[in-house]
Amino acid sequence: MASGTDLNNLCLAVLIDADNVPRNCIKGVMEEIARYGTPTIKRIYGDWTNPNISGWKSSLLENAITPIQQYGYTTGKNSTDSAMIIDAMDILYAGKTDGFVIVSSDSDFTRLAIRLREAGKRVIGIGERKTPNPFIVACDKFIYIEVIRANQTEKEEKEEKEEPGEAPQKAPDKSSKRSSRSRARVPDAVVQLIADSVADLADEQEWVFMGELGNLLVKKQPDFDSRNFGYRSLSALIKSIGRFEVDFRQTADPNIKHPYVRDREP
Repeated sequence: MASGTDLNNLCLAVLIDADNVPRNCIKGVMEEIARYGTPTIKRIYGDWTNPNISGWKSSLLENAITPIQQYGYTTGKNSTDSAMIIDAMDILYAGKTDGFVIVSSDSDFTRLAIRLREAGKRVIGIGERKTPNPFIVACDKFIYIEVIRANQTEKEEKEEKEEPGEAPQKAPDKSSKRSSRSRARVPDAVVQLIADSVADLADEQEWVFMGELGNLLVKKQPDFDSRNFGYRSLSALIKSIGRFEVDFRQTADPNIKHPYVRDREP
């Protein structure tokens, strides 16, 4: 990836393994990808003569994803993986993308992710929690489909409540909304990961800019995501842990404040 490229405006090649991704989450997956860049190439691979994946049609049309036919030449062998890998290398050498999104829970793409990163491309993986760790750590960033699906479900429920022609309902109390949302206890290992990362970046006053902290956490642990624990943002997650102090500092723009964090424990 060329130096100076805006990480939020990347040209991305999205390659989807139809054999290892549930089709009912594809809309949420594409919305998630849009947070990281523009998907200029969108392809999904599978044997479309197989009735088990024939139900993808409407999802593909709605999201402008191109289906790539790959026959299973031998029983028990997955030809889809090979087709995705070959296409990924062709796209890499064409030099028209800044990064790749590999949507699969299959560890067979581990070496591909490593090779793409060696070429200077950003690699984002999306898969289910059953995804083997070697593929997760081979990516720059890894996102769980279960998290995406939960966000999508919450959004759809909110839209259903907003019926046309009716006066907008009073916004629910934020505290009750938080209590109703499923939140997992932050494991001690994650708390220690945050503490170590704060120590790595702390200035003389022991403060760390939250954006820098988030980048380092993902570098250390690609599947780190505050949403894994039920929090929409890293600052909300850290504020929930009594060990850390969060300070929102005013910038030159009166409408923007930057969050900083420090570890209360020595």
